[in-house]
Amino acid sequence: MESETALPKWASKPCIMGIDEAGRGPVLGPMVYGCLYCARSYQKTLSTLKFADSKTLKEEKREELFENLKADESIGWAVDVIDPRELSSKMLKKNKINLNEISHDSAMGLIRKVLSIGILLTEVTRDRALRDWVLDETAANMHTTFGSGYPGDPQTKAWLEDHKHSIFGFPTLVRFSWGTCTSYSKDMVEVLWETDDADEDGSDGRTGKRQLKLTNVGFTPVKRKSEETESSGKGRCKFFQARKLELLSHF
Repeated sequence: MESETALPKWASKPCIMGIDEAGRGPVLGPMVYGCLYCARSYQKTLSTLKFADSKTLKEEKREELFENLKADESIGWAVDVIDPRELSSKMLKKNKINLNEISHDSAMGLIRKVLSIGILLTEVTRDRALRDWVLDETAANMHTTFGSGYPGDPQTKAWLEDHKHSIFGFPTLVRFSWGTCTSYSKDMVEVLWETDDADEDGSDGRTGKRQLKLTNVGFTPVKRKSEETESSGKGRCKFFQARKLELLSHF
């Protein structure tokens, strides 16, 4: 990382930063958050340096790129290594701190660290993607003041509260399968869906009916091909088309 006592010349120009993590899923080892930052004017050059998802690179190539990164004076970087003991103690303590909160704190810590050494940080690439996100839904009262998107962000919490729907759950931007969303669903309507379900042994091809209770509002049962054809009518609102919903005049 660039020395804190000798800032690069480009530090006073508008800079961008990207944040990523490694080791969120494994049962062994630390979780590591890392950031890379550079002048916004260097972004096009950065895209030509052949950096890629580490999973797609061999170890030798990763090491080579790391050496190139350290030698490149137009780039700064920092990491936050979260010890497995810290992860375990936070997630198992009486007042549990979940992985999302730990991740949020790590990312925010990196941002604060880079700002504190004097880098004129004007954009973080994930924030930019979120800021420019085009919502599939078109309701007039929807807005894009998301905040950071992390569960601890008051602005994100307010956005989730404002945009939950008592039947349909959340807009498609939301990772509604995450436990973070559970607390927002307490006032939602309980919905029972009837769906075709093949016999367990599948021997005679007959179908029975069963009720699906959607405790996590927003999930829809997988439909058979014939159902998809029947419910793909044109001219309906995009919101309903995307969810294979149609208007019924009687039951």
